[in-house]
Amino acid sequence: MQDPREPQFTTTSADAAPAVDRSWERRTLEELAFATLHEQKTARRWKTALRLAWLFLIALIAWQAFSYNSPSTSPSMPHTAMVAIKGEIGGEGEGSAENVMAAMRSALEDSGSQALVLLINSPGGSPVQAGLINDEIRRLKALHKKPIYAVVEESCASAAYYIAAAADQIFVDKASIVGSIGVLMDGFGFTGLMDKLGVERRLMTAGANKGFLDPFSPQTEAQRKHAQAMLDQIHSQFIQVVRQGRGDRLKETPEMFSGLFWSGQQAVDMGLADALGSLDGVARDVVKAPDVIDYSRHENVAERLAKRFGAAMGEGAVHALRMGSALR
Repeated sequence: MQDPREPQFTTTSADAAPAVDRSWERRTLEELAFATLHEQKTARRWKTALRLAWLFLIALIAWQAFSYNSPSTSPSMPHTAMVAIKGEIGGEGEGSAENVMAAMRSALEDSGSQALVLLINSPGGSPVQAGLINDEIRRLKALHKKPIYAVVEESCASAAYYIAAAADQIFVDKASIVGSIGVLMDGFGFTGLMDKLGVERRLMTAGANKGFLDPFSPQTEAQRKHAQAMLDQIHSQFIQVVRQGRGDRLKETPEMFSGLFWSGQQAVDMGLADALGSLDGVARDVVKAPDVIDYSRHENVAERLAKRFGAAMGEGAVHALRMGSALR
């Protein structure tokens, strides 16, 4: 019999060792596999959606191209061509030189157009864009030998009158606003307010006058004179364009080129306009072609949808491209 005081030893065979639980490894691999499949499915969905989106966008552009400015009357028949210049004249939008000049060219190249009427309702804008349109009007008149008239609705001021001055005749309503032959450069100065608030302006420039239009920096007398000389030169160019376009019809006064504006009736009396008239009246009585076709370049529904669609799809497209690159 074994003495119970002696230590007890238990021997275990290697075959009887406890099994190690490796189920977590299997679960991890399965989760990684499912995650990869999910990412691949998501990437495929985005690629498919992006392709459909581009197809939809191309269809919109094609529809716009074929339906663009469809005239209401056959272009082969005699008619009065019309191009509208409305709103601010700037580098973008319907009032840009690019859009207006392209529309004018299309109108005058049409064999059925007897004359072009610029239907103007604008407070002005960029003298550069107006100058480009003015030059193109004079070029097209000489090229096509067709008259170009300006018909003013509510306003034809500043850069808008810069454009109208190139027309053969200007027609206005008796209550139209016409003129504002001047140039301006505006801004604000906050240096006094900053001193009161204890705010320090830290502006670093390379060039002594690089920041002279900065509203938070003081303007020197030399900088003011430089800006004024530039404005005077542009104003002189404006005056020259008006004198060239209106000729001896102008009844010049000291106030004519001061930036003031007048009613349509006053503009006729001063020689800034030729007569009272409307689009239909000019087409019927002056051009002798009462049918009016609009050649203006309007941003139609397709263009607006395309822009919004492109903005909405941009983020999704970038996400899809990044995901696709990561899975390669």
